[in-house]
Amino acid sequence: MADLVAPSRTYGLVDILDRVLDKGLVVVGDIKINLANVELLTIQVRLLICSIDKAEQIGLNWWKTDPRLSTQAQHAMPKQTPAASAASQQESRHGS
Repeated sequence: MADLVAPSRTYGLVDILDRVLDKGLVVVGDIKINLANVELLTIQVRLLICSIDKAEQIGLNWWKTDPRLSTQAQHAMPKQTPAASAASQQESRHGS
């Protein structure tokens, strides 16, 4: 009980960050906005903070297949056809 009132060890930011990255931290939350029993907005938050090693250990590796984050994924992407390339250029010009 004395440790709860006056802890014998203080934790620095580095210690806390090391523990969070080693063990992982999950934050889950839902925000719902209703007006007269009509749901107007729902926001679901799912946040996982951990090291890459821990993420791979639990089966997460989406960054390996994301073309914006991996050069291997960029090479594996199919090349755009001229029509698709023109359409994407047109969209970027019009801001949509």
